[in-house]
Amino acid sequence: MAHNDYQSVDMVLVGAGIMSATLGVLLKELDPSITLEVLELRESGAVESSNPWNNAGTGHAALCELNYTPEGADGSIDIKKSVSINSQFEESKQFWAYLVEKGAIKSPKSFINPVPHMSFVRGDSGIVYLKKRFEAMRQHHAFASMEYTEDRATIASWAPLLMPGRDPAEKLAMTRVEAGTDVNFGAVTQQMLDYLASLPNTKVTCNQKVTDLKREGEHWLVSIKDTRSGASRQLKSKFVFLGAGGGALPLLQLSGIPEGKGFGGFPVSGQWLRCDNPEIVKQHQAKVYSQAAVGSPPMSVPHLDTRVVDGKKSLLFGPYAGFTTKFLKFGSFLDLPLSVRPNNLGPMLAVARDNMDLTRYLIKEVMQSEAQRLETLRGFYPEAKAEDWRLEIAGQRVQIIKKDAKKGGILQFGTELVAAADGSIAALLGASPGASVTVSIMLDLINRCFAQQAKSESWSSKLNEIFPAQAKVLATDAERYREVQAQSNQRLQLDTPSA
Repeated sequence: MAHNDYQSVDMVLVGAGIMSATLGVLLKELDPSITLEVLELRESGAVESSNPWNNAGTGHAALCELNYTPEGADGSIDIKKSVSINSQFEESKQFWAYLVEKGAIKSPKSFINPVPHMSFVRGDSGIVYLKKRFEAMRQHHAFASMEYTEDRATIASWAPLLMPGRDPAEKLAMTRVEAGTDVNFGAVTQQMLDYLASLPNTKVTCNQKVTDLKREGEHWLVSIKDTRSGASRQLKSKFVFLGAGGGALPLLQLSGIPEGKGFGGFPVSGQWLRCDNPEIVKQHQAKVYSQAAVGSPPMSVPHLDTRVVDGKKSLLFGPYAGFTTKFLKFGSFLDLPLSVRPNNLGPMLAVARDNMDLTRYLIKEVMQSEAQRLETLRGFYPEAKAEDWRLEIAGQRVQIIKKDAKKGGILQFGTELVAAADGSIAALLGASPGASVTVSIMLDLINRCFAQQAKSESWSSKLNEIFPAQAKVLATDAERYREVQAQSNQRLQLDTPSA
């Protein structure tokens, strides 16, 4: 790692998760002369939301997530969001494939593996919805390989754990896309950070707490404290990215930029049931998503997932939501109260008023007993036994609260990029489908914060080299989609089954 003791850099990226790692690598590919430092609060990168046990690891390609295909009042299924997320995930795959080809990432199998994605419903209304969704989706080239069945024997062959012990009269339906993936976002983040640290004029520094952000002329002055030695220092930078997950909101508030006013955060914690029993794990090779219970928020969609972490397979079921006032898993209980400002108090109170059912839901989830959690799991896997499962605490998700002209404030599920008008600082707020569409979000950031450079011959030709087709093209051009997907899949070894 280059240890130049420069106090002035071109870029400071706060938080060593998938967002900063992706942005750092993209910027260094576009302009290798950039001086850049990544600052991480913890002792290593990828320990918060990017850690494989802190997220679902579903390469969110919108193949199985039912909350991306809402049903309209007229009964029609809207697939726009699914098409958009699927194209963005294919954009991520192109970037990873480029890094594999370049030798920056050694083994694709260390972070991405083929796992079929399935949607599973019970009861008449669920079946009507799933069938309509299937009919709407398979018209689009991204979902042409989707299969549908109501046949119990077929469901049993696709997902063997789901059928034994189930009431034979229960009505069921399922869709399957064989070409789904499981992604260890922690592993791909760590490999990108290692690659970054090997480049000239680039540092990845851990145990660094950003204590202040001040504007000075054309630069930002970033005050940093080393959490181990207590030493303080300052970095002067032309551009700052706040990619610190739940920690991004307090830093955005610290910057004082007008674009950041009015934003609040609503922290939601998660829990999973995890099974490592090889006898059970080997019977389930899928990510199976179902519908959220009536009145539950979209982040509570239950799913039973195959996870591949460090070469070992496990099963995860959940998520069970929880409530805490921390913005990071390793954060402070004062995070939420300290984030309240005169400019976001109105939106936060409006959201509290309009989301009483969500608050009640979270409190009910927190109070759940082990037996109640197991009961939910048995809706998927009727013969589940308590001794095969243990509780795993997931990462924090800080949902966005923002101003709204009509309601005063709204709770937004998803991600939002907040950038200063002059492009000198940007923050990423929010949660899912975050990691899967990181590359698209960072390309958006580059177009917003580095508009002039992005138009230059050198940057645009490099972007065309990394991305043979951008998301907008993939969403509309079936032939190009198939070509580019086949090339990515080959480079990422997705056409060879995982061990």
